[in-house]
Amino acid sequence: MLTDTLAPAPRTALPPLRWHRPLLGLAAVLAVAVVPVAIAAVVDDRQLLGVGVWEKPLKFLLSGVLYAATWSWIIGQSTRWRRAAWWAGTIITATLAAELVIIVGFAAVGLRSHFMVDTPLATTAWAIMAFAITTLWVATLLAGIALWRNPGADRARTTALRAGVVISLIGLALGFLMTGPTAAQLSDFQGVAGAHAVGAADGGPGIPLLGWSTVAGDLRIPHFVGTHALQAIPLLALGLELMARRTAVLRDVAVRRGLVLTGAGAWLAATALVTVQALRGQSIVQPDASTLAAGATIAVAALVAALVVLRRGAVALDPERRS
Repeated sequence: MLTDTLAPAPRTALPPLRWHRPLLGLAAVLAVAVVPVAIAAVVDDRQLLGVGVWEKPLKFLLSGVLYAATWSWIIGQSTRWRRAAWWAGTIITATLAAELVIIVGFAAVGLRSHFMVDTPLATTAWAIMAFAITTLWVATLLAGIALWRNPGADRARTTALRAGVVISLIGLALGFLMTGPTAAQLSDFQGVAGAHAVGAADGGPGIPLLGWSTVAGDLRIPHFVGTHALQAIPLLALGLELMARRTAVLRDVAVRRGLVLTGAGAWLAATALVTVQALRGQSIVQPDASTLAAGATIAVAALVAALVVLRRGAVALDPERRS
């Protein structure tokens, strides 16, 4: 019988909107700050490492808005471990705010905020940022554990949130690959300890706005891709719910959950692929045959898995289709 899994078309009835207020407040402040920083990026022609001095603050502010708003909503839905989740969210708020204040402040005076240990001020700022991002990661882990203790009414949606958090934690952790001094920096120390690029110095040609290197590996790519699974995987679940209004097979929660797991697996594999690519010193825009083959394998495997899930759902919906 299908009564356990097959339901009328879901109406994407999300839980009542409740928010973690400190994180929501931070998201609002960051969203407002985007406006003057975006204006500054247009009118201020100063550059650092070959890009506009305000590009990094703008990217971090936009990413911060997404991160804070997403976690504000996730924590707001908690029914268990609410106190632990609230405190984890509050720590995320404080540490994210501290990092962004330093990034914006250093940009305002035309200085690099990352990897610099050439002056007492720069060293102190970098140490504060390192402590903040490490604490943010631990707080995110605690919030994720609290999320795991909160089973949702919709298994596909719950799976999407959990998978998004796990991959996001991996993506955040990949950022630590950038913080160690390179061999070139150790052999000729110039007050810089850490780099985005692998196989070339920071500051070379890059993709507009994103800044990712077009001539070398870039560890910012796996960091970005992994971190934003926090938004991408839940959005996949929501998209499937919307499609279920017109597609009968997607009304089966087991089918939607299977597709969510497929998408999460593909996202994790893609994160691993771009990590290996970056560590090999290979630019995202110059993939070699092995990278292309790995990417194609991930895409084909995800497509086959999705088709299998849909086929099983269709058979369950109409047993006469069983061959």
